[in-house]
Amino acid sequence: MNEYRPTIGLEIHAELATDTKMFCSCRNDADEKRPNVNICPVCMAHPGTLPVINRSAVHKVLLVGTALGSRLATYSEFDRKNYFYPDIPKGYQISQYAYPLVKGGSLKNVEITRIHLEEDTARSQHQGGSSLVDYNRAGLPLMELVTEPVIHDAETASSFARELQLLLRYLGAGDANMEKGEMRVEANISVSKTSVFGTKVEVKNLNSFRAVERAIAYEIDRQIKALESGERILQETRGWDEGRQATFSQRKKESSEDYRYFPEPDLPKLSISEIKEFSNEALQKSLPVLPWERRNNYIYKLGLKEDDADMFVREVVLGGFFDKACAHTDLEGARLVANYISSDIAGKRDAGDLQDTWLMDDANAKRLASLISLIQKGVLSSRGAKDTLIHMFNCIEEPEEIANKQGLIQKSDEGFLKQVVIKVMSANPSVVADYKAGKEAALQFLVGQGMKESRGAANPTVLRDQFKRSIL
Repeated sequence: MNEYRPTIGLEIHAELATDTKMFCSCRNDADEKRPNVNICPVCMAHPGTLPVINRSAVHKVLLVGTALGSRLATYSEFDRKNYFYPDIPKGYQISQYAYPLVKGGSLKNVEITRIHLEEDTARSQHQGGSSLVDYNRAGLPLMELVTEPVIHDAETASSFARELQLLLRYLGAGDANMEKGEMRVEANISVSKTSVFGTKVEVKNLNSFRAVERAIAYEIDRQIKALESGERILQETRGWDEGRQATFSQRKKESSEDYRYFPEPDLPKLSISEIKEFSNEALQKSLPVLPWERRNNYIYKLGLKEDDADMFVREVVLGGFFDKACAHTDLEGARLVANYISSDIAGKRDAGDLQDTWLMDDANAKRLASLISLIQKGVLSSRGAKDTLIHMFNCIEEPEEIANKQGLIQKSDEGFLKQVVIKVMSANPSVVADYKAGKEAALQFLVGQGMKESRGAANPTVLRDQFKRSIL
């Protein structure tokens, strides 16, 4: 079975975050729960109505292409993609075929074929023996990105989709929430023992990264088993059944000829190169720091762990808090800041005990940097710092003030430490005997007990020396 080579190409649809729909002035509101509220004669395809191109949607697709190092069109046009389904009011979809806005480029070493712009369909809801259609989504601006068939495993496909979602969010092009259907992944999968591609099977509308991985892995396994048993793979469209964790046949796969594309007669041709805001220079200037640039900065300039760097890139609120705190500390301090955010702060946030409003307050980022400074100076132990941080979540006092009130300031006073050592040694005579017999681990235990006895206030280095002198 390992002789087979899977080949995967992705088609990813993402709704764009514009104020209005693609060809009319209806609101683009993904959170609207009332059905058929954001509709008008244009997006419902009433006779005599004419579409108008959404300039912002075109700009966002070109911005994505710029970020990916793609070739931007100097000329583009829209086409009619003909097929009948209840969620298509016109009986055709306005899309792009021969002249997409973007060609080429790459993301995470996966080559991109094209990115084009079209309108979304309505949403069908099947209830028992009847079906209802909500047209609020009909006509929303939809970006479609198509990769080259250069992916060979499920994990790479999922990783690509995650990075694209991040990019769309960084650019402000769209929220791309998969659970809301704002980003949908379709995977074209084939397996073959030769360099020639096998029969392609499309798995549609995968609405989570986990579903992307599991559906692709299942389909690869299904096709290999079918070929091994002498079956012929059919070129078809399949769905993903989350409950059964299996793909299932839906219909025969269409080809481009089936859609009978032809240029949309009701829309003007686009001379992209003549529009100033769509120039390469203007688009480059409007790019923010991109996800992979930010990730590389964290890893290679600040020396953060890859997991921490990825968290700060993915979780914009945590990343912003980290950046603000780092502005008040040095390189060593930045790494300590990352440790405290990724463990204590992120954990409290995930548990629902810390609101993003606290993280978005610049004063709190500065206070965290002050806390880290106290650790670097030896004023607070790591245990004392963690206890101080707990109080910081619920007050506006400075860390040193909190630590003083709570008795957490690290002490190196010999008289204080000697009392701690005597008490710990008296309570653990067998451990003292073990250390005298040469067991180094026993000393670490005694130091730990000493830190506990002092409520984290003892300087661990000085405490260790005090134990050594007292025992030996």
